[in-house]
Amino acid sequence: MRSVYSRGSEGVFGLQRAFKMAGAGYLLTGLWPVSDQATSDLMTRFYRNWKRYKIIWTAFQQTQQQMRQQYPPSIWAWFVLIKQ
Repeated sequence: MRSVYSRGSEGVFGLQRAFKMAGAGYLLTGLWPVSDQATSDLMTRFYRNWKRYKIIWTAFQQTQQQMRQQYPPSIWAWFVLIKQ
């Protein structure tokens, strides 16, 4: 059995596997480094939308629409929601 800690360079896949083994149902992750301010704004909107809509996919779609109205894609499009 392999450890959840990567011996090679598995990148996002190794991290995703570790969260899955820890019991996470979904993973909201960025595909490359971004500004802290943009990340903070996106995550604040996401949690507000999740509280409002109660459905994670709806919350994520609403967050993307809100970010699209205020920022270029290079600020928000790097976030993906992965079902584990």
